[in-house]
Amino acid sequence: MSPINLAIVGVGKIVRDQHLPSISANPDFKLIATASRHGTVDGVESFTAIEDMLAAVPAIDAVSLCMPPQYRYEAAHKALSAGKHVFLEKPPGATLSEVADLESLAKSKRVSLFASWHSRYAPAVETARSFLAATRINSVHVIWKEDVRHWHPNQEWIWQAGGLGVFDPGINALSIVTHILPKAIFLTGATLEFPENRDAPIAADLHFKNADNLPVHAEFDWRQTGKQSWDILAETDAGQMVLADGGAKLLINGELKSSEPEQEYPSLYRRFAELVKASTSDVDLAPLRHVADAFMLGRRKFVEAFHD
Repeated sequence: MSPINLAIVGVGKIVRDQHLPSISANPDFKLIATASRHGTVDGVESFTAIEDMLAAVPAIDAVSLCMPPQYRYEAAHKALSAGKHVFLEKPPGATLSEVADLESLAKSKRVSLFASWHSRYAPAVETARSFLAATRINSVHVIWKEDVRHWHPNQEWIWQAGGLGVFDPGINALSIVTHILPKAIFLTGATLEFPENRDAPIAADLHFKNADNLPVHAEFDWRQTGKQSWDILAETDAGQMVLADGGAKLLINGELKSSEPEQEYPSLYRRFAELVKASTSDVDLAPLRHVADAFMLGRRKFVEAFHD
């Protein structure tokens, strides 16, 4: 079978760090075009606007959209309307309604739409899911704290309305939690901390429960210095489970059960190839729904101004 002719829209850091190596290592894909206001890829035809790219390169089969979420809907609509399969970087959109409309459009065009959640493909996530399915869970504590100055330097879009602020990394934790817990959870209370000079939160404290009143507490913070924290702890009848380092390691009662090399984006592209070949979609909005609920239900607390 011929490779899937792929285009990328939005050539930035995540594309260079993750997408390009994963695509080049996957024989199911061939990168034939890019569209970006500033970035290009050596040896690949480049454009500054998606509509120009789609018009000039009709051989494109699929498009990966890697621009900020505030601008993703318009580009996705154009690609789907042109009959192209679409890969959405996380979060899949600025609002739930946008993504729901795109899912409907993809169905009408009989093409694939993939809302990618890369952290779900961390190496120890499936093992954690299996462990939790086989025991009684008593509580869950999520600690997701990092230094925004290190991971998102000078990215003003992330502080704007729709950029999600601390929920940009926090949604990774939510994508894992919603995947590994046997039953759905829902928000019961939240406090969101907004710097005086920003439109998006720098920290969030969230409380959830499920139908069995399982308590789930999540702490997100962008002011962490030193060691970064991306951990999910569960107290269970079989002991304590720690899914550490963003899902890279799993410990049960302090014993290391799983630790493998990171393969998140290669796994995403393997999944996208499966969807394209079957012309089916994978659009799970549970993580984004929880973020929307936090903004709807959360109490706002204003803190001192933040400067990069």
